[in-house]
Amino acid sequence: MSTYLADKAEDLIVEGPSARFTYRRMGPQGGVPLVLLNRFRGTIDWWDPEFLDYLAADHDVIVFDNVGVGYTDGEPRDSLEGFAQGAIEFIDALGLSQADLLGWSLGGIVAQRVAVRRPELVRKVVVAGSGPAGWVPDAPPFSEKVLGIMAKPDADLEDMLYLFYPETETARASGREHFDHVATRLAAGGPAVSEAAAQGMLTAAATLLAAPFDEVVAELEAIKQPVLYANGLHDVMIPAHNSYVAVQHLDNATLVLYTGAGHAFLFQYAKAFTRQVADFLAA
Repeated sequence: MSTYLADKAEDLIVEGPSARFTYRRMGPQGGVPLVLLNRFRGTIDWWDPEFLDYLAADHDVIVFDNVGVGYTDGEPRDSLEGFAQGAIEFIDALGLSQADLLGWSLGGIVAQRVAVRRPELVRKVVVAGSGPAGWVPDAPPFSEKVLGIMAKPDADLEDMLYLFYPETETARASGREHFDHVATRLAAGGPAVSEAAAQGMLTAAATLLAAPFDEVVAELEAIKQPVLYANGLHDVMIPAHNSYVAVQHLDNATLVLYTGAGHAFLFQYAKAFTRQVADFLAA
């Protein structure tokens, strides 16, 4: 098993109005930190340490659990607004005057809402394997298989591979490597996402899918920061179609799509994607 610097990052605590936030910080401090916002049913233990090491090679990288999720206490949220407020509380609690945001999946939607709610706090946004805050016309619907796995409190390796990686040998091999990478943190027995927190996330997702598209467009048009949208072409969770539609309504956006990849393209193509992120943040 490989050794990663991210696996040695200590758990830190900061007090916010709604919770005692647990976070980890890695990489050289100074400049604008990059704050990561996680996926549905994800805690800080689920960030791939290889991916974090690449990011933290030349960036101040911060990962955290939102209110009521994983290591962070407090009442779990059940709305996009609640998740965004939790992220804002965390960033404010750290005393940061400005941050870059990288959100994966649900975290990408939250990152965009934070950019709208507190534009002065957010310099740039990276939206990975995600989309705008609502239903997108002509997007393929969730399959019954995807919905069934999302509802499971104990999804197994095969379930996770199906959600995150295309059904090719190359992609599935990358998926198994990802699960090997996170095994060190997971083996330590940290808290999982509670069912109350997971149900809150599902409630928020259902509300978003019911949002009229004109409201979705209005939120995208309110984002004035530079945005990097990225996705895998074979994402069964949030289709690449949503990314393509989103960038058409953003003032300053770049779209990058990865072939042979799905929802977890950011780990499958960790070196290439983190290089893309570094160039975007430096530009």
